[in-house]
Amino acid sequence: MIPLSVCIVTCNEEHNLRRALDSIRGIADEIVLVDAGSTDRTQEIARQAGARVFVRPFTNHSDQKNYAASLATNDWIFLLDADEAPDATLQQSIREWKASEPRFFVYKMARLNWYLGAWVRHSRWYPDYKERIYRRDKAAFSHVIHSALPYKGHVGRLRGSLLHYSFRNLAEHEKKLERYGTAVAQDMFDHGRRNWRAAMWLAAPWAWFHHYVMGAGFLDGRRGAVIARMAARGVRLKFAKLGELVENERRLQSGGWRGAGSDPQPGLGSAARGTPGRSLAE
Repeated sequence: MIPLSVCIVTCNEEHNLRRALDSIRGIADEIVLVDAGSTDRTQEIARQAGARVFVRPFTNHSDQKNYAASLATNDWIFLLDADEAPDATLQQSIREWKASEPRFFVYKMARLNWYLGAWVRHSRWYPDYKERIYRRDKAAFSHVIHSALPYKGHVGRLRGSLLHYSFRNLAEHEKKLERYGTAVAQDMFDHGRRNWRAAMWLAAPWAWFHHYVMGAGFLDGRRGAVIARMAARGVRLKFAKLGELVENERRLQSGGWRGAGSDPQPGLGSAARGTPGRSLAE
């Protein structure tokens, strides 16, 4: 039997955490939870479920996940977000995998997203494969904004779906788009990108087409239309924010930045350069 440590990173997730913890009963040999300083009952709920709870200030998603994996007592890790839960088929698939000899070092699973009251099975949101079970000595998470588990070898696939309760309402989706757009714009700027106008006007319509037409979002009805619209809005937003950064830089270089109380750096303000919230990929 393969011993499996389930690792979860959190910050104010009391509305999601019980569901996630209930879903891994009979799967997890250990639960490691790394919390970024929640002010709600997240830590209390985790301890009640028998999790080992550690508190660590948030750096970025990859760092938090890798730190959680480093605290586990087992080498096999199942990285689970607090707003996720394996369905019955995936639970059984994991149990069968635990009772067998592993053929791969990394395993992926389909992720099914719940959005505005229904499961989304198109719109390029499904199957949305995620690598989540892995040996920590063979793979690790990387990337600051979109955390991912890069691995060059063969990846196994488990049956079932990882249920993802991503957005409770449209306002929450819009809020995350704003945070994500700020973080991505700053990252592009820091990596030297300065062209943004053409991308803002061309990439946004393509994002809509990509989700609604190529991704068969029209089969998701009203939700598919909203997803496509929000995808286009997110692309337009990140390039518009990049444009603000570029213009601020030009003002500084020309000596024209003189606003009282203005941020002295060519960024989107001190809050924008701070730690971003959970990205849309999380």
